[in-house]
Amino acid sequence: MQAYLFVHFKEKRTPDGEQVYFALSKDGFHWEEVNDGNPVLWSYYGDKGVRDFTIIRTKAGKFIIMATDLSLSYGMLNQYHNSWAEISRNGSKSLVLWESEDLVHWSAQRMVKLGDENFGCLWAPDIIYDKVQDEYLIHWSSPHSSNNYGDKGIYYSRTKDFTSFTKAELLYQKEDSGVIDSAMYEEKGKYYLFLKSEKNPEKIILMESEIITGPFKKLKEFDKSMEELAQGLYEAPTAVKLEDGRWCLFLDYYGCSAEEQGYVPFLTDTLSSGRFIRSDQSFWFPYGFKHGTILTITMEEYQSLKSLKKKPSEY
Repeated sequence: MQAYLFVHFKEKRTPDGEQVYFALSKDGFHWEEVNDGNPVLWSYYGDKGVRDFTIIRTKAGKFIIMATDLSLSYGMLNQYHNSWAEISRNGSKSLVLWESEDLVHWSAQRMVKLGDENFGCLWAPDIIYDKVQDEYLIHWSSPHSSNNYGDKGIYYSRTKDFTSFTKAELLYQKEDSGVIDSAMYEEKGKYYLFLKSEKNPEKIILMESEIITGPFKKLKEFDKSMEELAQGLYEAPTAVKLEDGRWCLFLDYYGCSAEEQGYVPFLTDTLSSGRFIRSDQSFWFPYGFKHGTILTITMEEYQSLKSLKKKPSEY
C-alpha cells in the first residue's frame, strides 16, 4: 500500500508562508497537515523564501526538493519595488535545493545557480528521471535575453548527482505566448508536459512527445477537459499516479482571495487520453495548498512524517 506526500507553500503575507510545508494522504484524496500545519524547512539564503516546489526520489533512494528562490513577503515591497515585471527580469538566477535520506532529516539549504546573465528569474522547477540517459532533467520557466526578456520559455539542465549540472538549454517555447509552471510525466514510453499558457488560451495545456526533450505537440483532447474553466484563474499543474492506476491532476486556483486559494482535482484513466473529469467532491484539504508536487511514499514513511514535530529553533 502506498501513501502520498504533498510538498507545498501557503499564500500568506508573512514570511512563514513562503517556506516548505508537508501534507500527507493515505489515498490521494483526503489530506492532513504535517507538523501541526507549520513549515518543516525554512529558507535562510537567497531571497529567504521558497515557492513552487518539486520533489523526487532518486534511483539511489535519496530525496531531493527544489524550489523557486523568492519571497514576496520580504522582497515585493523591498528590492522588487512592488513589481512582478522587476521580479521576472531581476529575480534570482538560482534554485533552492535540499536533500534527505528519510524525508525527516534534511541537508543544509543549497543555492543552485542554473541561470546566467541572459536569464531573468528562474521559476517553478520540476524534476523528471530520464531513463534513456540515466540522469535527471530539471526544467523551469524563465524570461531570456534571446527575445528581450519577453514571453517566458521552458528551459532545462541535466544532472546525475545534483551537484554538477549541464548548461541550460531551451526545452519548449510557445509561438504566441509565454509558458510557465511546467510539469512532466512519463506514461508507457511517452512524455506528457503540462504547462500554463499565459495567452491564447490563458489556461493549462498538455503537450506530448516521444522524447523527453521534445519536440512536443499539443494534445488537443485535453483542451476539451479545460473548456469550462475560466481563463486566467488556474496555474501550477501537478499530477500523481494513484494506486488504482488512475492519474489525478491538481490545478492551483487563484481566482479568489489569498486565504481561499487551493487546488482543484481532476481524474483520468490515462494521460494519453487527455480526458480529465473534475472531481471536487471526492477530495478534502485542511487548508489551501499552494504550488507544490506530490510524491508517492511508503506507509512507513507516512507514519514517520505523521509524527514529525519541529520546534522553531530546529529549523
